[in-house]
Amino acid sequence: MRKTYFISDLHLSDDRSDITEAFFTFLDEHMNTDVDALYILGDFFEVWIGDDERAPLANLVAEKLTNLKELNIDVYFLHGNRDFLIGKSYAKQANFRLLPEQAVIDLYGNKTVILHGDEMCTQDIAYQNFRKKSRGWWWPKLILATPLWYRRRVAKNARQKSKENQKGKALDILDVTSEAVQAMFEKYNVCNMIHGHTHRPCVHTSQTDDQEFTRTVLGDWYSQSSYLVVNELGQVLEGSKLQS
Repeated sequence: MRKTYFISDLHLSDDRSDITEAFFTFLDEHMNTDVDALYILGDFFEVWIGDDERAPLANLVAEKLTNLKELNIDVYFLHGNRDFLIGKSYAKQANFRLLPEQAVIDLYGNKTVILHGDEMCTQDIAYQNFRKKSRGWWWPKLILATPLWYRRRVAKNARQKSKENQKGKALDILDVTSEAVQAMFEKYNVCNMIHGHTHRPCVHTSQTDDQEFTRTVLGDWYSQSSYLVVNELGQVLEGSKLQS
């Protein structure tokens, strides 16, 4: 039976070789000729400062993804809040197709909107202001025009500031809002949604008079290798503990 996989929030980095190993194991164990596609819904890397960095880890990951061509598996990627600077150059190297930040796909007859999910955390005003700026036309061009050493410093400072800001915020502020979720369903006229970002894996369902809505949240890979597999009969959200 044909299958499609979804992953998000791996946060691959040199500091967490266990996550990298878990991802490669996932590819070895789950990617086969029965798989139609692999969707990566953002925050694939812990940080991305530009395609021109060409870090060894990024090159190795690209090689592993390129190998999926031999299995005729299509790989798709949409940006998260950590890796929104991934561009066409790395996409070509890693053999994946870049998607818009919100995309509607036909998932075995079920029209589904997929996204990273951070745009639905509308209570976090400070983050939403930064998101609007960083996704604009001028900010990425400006930051990518600076030297790599400067971008590394900016990224390090941004991560530290983000950690400090989150310490003082209630968990609900860092989660999606029901209003934003409903607006996303209505915007794309769908009843099915898949996203990551919140690190709270769960399948949420709600019912109106004549429709059932399903929102599947992917887990992160800090402590488990979380993935969603979907076939024509339905979906299963799985995750296995990382080896310490």
